[in-house]
Amino acid sequence: MPTDTPAPAGPDALAVDIADAARLLSISPSHLFALRRAGRFGPKPIKLGRSCRFRVDELRQWLEAGCPSAAVWRPAKGGGR
Repeated sequence: MPTDTPAPAGPDALAVDIADAARLLSISPSHLFALRRAGRFGPKPIKLGRSCRFRVDELRQWLEAGCPSAAVWRPAKGGGR
């Protein structure tokens, strides 16, 4: 029986939705939303129509950099605000 819930992103995904981004970071989606609201989540979302996605390579780079705040991460990546 088909569902409206998309399957989790595969291991070769280039971009993931917020639920898969949270799963990759081993946190809950609500915690990721809270980090974004507080300005503590650096990776900037990519808008594809009405969908919000995060680049997997940027998530990995951000994690390896020690999870800096958006104010530190985005200027370093050239993304601004």
